[in-house]
Amino acid sequence: MVPTRKRIVIIICVVVILGCLLRILLFNSPLPTLSDQENYQRTIGAPVLVKVFYEALCPDSKYFLTKQLLPAYEAAAPIMEVLLVPYGKATTSENDGKLSFDCQHGPTECQANIYHACASEAIEDPLVRLQVVSCMIRDNRSPQEAMRKCAKQHVDLVQKCYDSKQGSELLKQNGEATHSLRPQVTFIPTITIDGYQGRQASILKNLLFEVCKAAGDTDQAKQICKNTV
Repeated sequence: MVPTRKRIVIIICVVVILGCLLRILLFNSPLPTLSDQENYQRTIGAPVLVKVFYEALCPDSKYFLTKQLLPAYEAAAPIMEVLLVPYGKATTSENDGKLSFDCQHGPTECQANIYHACASEAIEDPLVRLQVVSCMIRDNRSPQEAMRKCAKQHVDLVQKCYDSKQGSELLKQNGEATHSLRPQVTFIPTITIDGYQGRQASILKNLLFEVCKAAGDTDQAKQICKNTV
């Protein structure tokens, strides 16, 4: 018969061994991660997809659109596709079928976001679209005035969108797209390149460089990006 003291020592050893095995299993097993990519697969030679999640009264958004996004697109339009998602850190409510929004910089920003969403929807030419939105964001304290000054021949289409349910529906959809991002938005603007949120600091500083990296080694990309640093 095994003495009591010896039994206790054996039990302690078994517990220690099991504890060590449990630690090994826990710390060496792959942990679940939040993916920061969308279900987007770009075919070779297709444009790099740049999505910009921003707010119309956000100073950082203003800087990015005017100093990075528009210049990058003007230099590299053939290898870029841009989708604008004005919404940011807003929230959406719906009561009795009526939509309302609470925006980070107040009601004026909600109004401006809807004008931006409508301009993005109504203006088909991608360069003109970016030019109009960049123009509006330079001074969005009076969103309607900014739109009328910047949209020119598109004023009626944009205003019609804003005045109808379409404008609110577009902003709601932008909110759904923003809230579905993983990792979740913590900084505005947030930019994805081909669905990925990585390298935000570099994107905000030199978007064209990051687009050129993503575009790969096609002849067209090489020609456009040859002087990129």
